[in-house]
Amino acid sequence: MVDITRKDVVYREATASGRIILKEETVKRIREGLVEKGDVESVASIAAILAVKNTPSILPLCHPIPITGVNVNFSYGSDYVEVRVTVKAKAETGVEMEALTGAAVALLTIWDMVKKYEKDEEGQYPYTRIVDLKVESKVKSRLPNTTIS
Repeated sequence: MVDITRKDVVYREATASGRIILKEETVKRIREGLVEKGDVESVASIAAILAVKNTPSILPLCHPIPITGVNVNFSYGSDYVEVRVTVKAKAETGVEMEALTGAAVALLTIWDMVKKYEKDEEGQYPYTRIVDLKVESKVKSRLPNTTIS
């Protein structure tokens, strides 16, 4: 693990995103709330937040970071769901891995919830795939000198 003892605590923010490619009928089913396992966005959001908070348990060399905020957003195309996860913290090191982990787990959760609709006759997933997992942006800035009155 990299020693960050001498680094200053600063504001950190990172946004990661990715897409899951699905059958058009499956995307329609998600949007209309017709997935048998439940509300896909709600479950995937909670999964993303839990993944962000547990990133140091999943990735062995990540520092535990005091996360101050997680935002999960979804957007849709005719054959995909895009997930965007933004993580905020006041810390000595960045939150890119937390954002990536949150996005990846949200996408895996979607897959798990809709796999019934994605399988072919042999039980395979010829169409379904997760693509374009990436860090979209990161911010590092000094904390403003503020006093609480």
